[in-house]
Amino acid sequence: MYLAIDIGGTKTLVALFSARGRVVRRFKFHTARGAVRFVSDLKKVLSGFSKYRVKSVVVAIPGLVQKNYSVSFGNRDWPGIDLYSPIKSLFDCPIYFENDANLAALYEGSFYPGRVVFLTFSTGIGGGVVEKKQILPESNKFEPGHKIYEYNGRKLEWEDIAAASALEKYYHVDLATDLRKKVIMQDVANRVALGMPDIIKKYSPDVVVLGGPLGKIFKRYSKYLPTDFKVKFVRPRKPLESVIYGCYFYAKQKTSER
Repeated sequence: MYLAIDIGGTKTLVALFSARGRVVRRFKFHTARGAVRFVSDLKKVLSGFSKYRVKSVVVAIPGLVQKNYSVSFGNRDWPGIDLYSPIKSLFDCPIYFENDANLAALYEGSFYPGRVVFLTFSTGIGGGVVEKKQILPESNKFEPGHKIYEYNGRKLEWEDIAAASALEKYYHVDLATDLRKKVIMQDVANRVALGMPDIIKKYSPDVVVLGGPLGKIFKRYSKYLPTDFKVKFVRPRKPLESVIYGCYFYAKQKTSER
């Protein structure tokens, strides 16, 4: 079995996968603001999974990963946090750390030939670049959400225009997935399309997967996306769980390499 841990800004999801990719058990809990409290909560939750024979553990980090387990959290001020030791104390197996967007890209990109760019439209806009079921080095510097574009007469970062959180704020809704009207879907498509020329020019993808909450409503706005980009836009297989399934794919890859 393989254990996957997806550390999000508000929630952390732990899932136990069978060798064939079936989720055997899962548990979600609040991601505490403080590092000490979070590590304590994580260890308590993981202790409930320690009875299983786990081949490897993959941890999805919302930030930078260096030397496997030296991490920098993009959404937390957790300097010098050690996640390796508490996990290793419970599981005598290899433990891997990887950026969450890279893992989501790995999972969603594994179903297509050629080069795939995965984009997640959520609190911000992130993503990754994969080819032949491998995370490409370019993926580690892939920050499309911070590019500046002009929209409605204002120059803003792309994620302040097209992220799910930006749409929720603009349209005064709790969830971007609640958006439905045709005129709104046309606007969503225009916002999403803003960053595509730069991404296509730089990475030359064959497929672009549009994930996150906007992945759930892909069919509502995709018909309004420009048709002259010469790439295939697709809906993610797991719009809100690409990361956790990416953990499983990554674990399988690492096991086969050993």
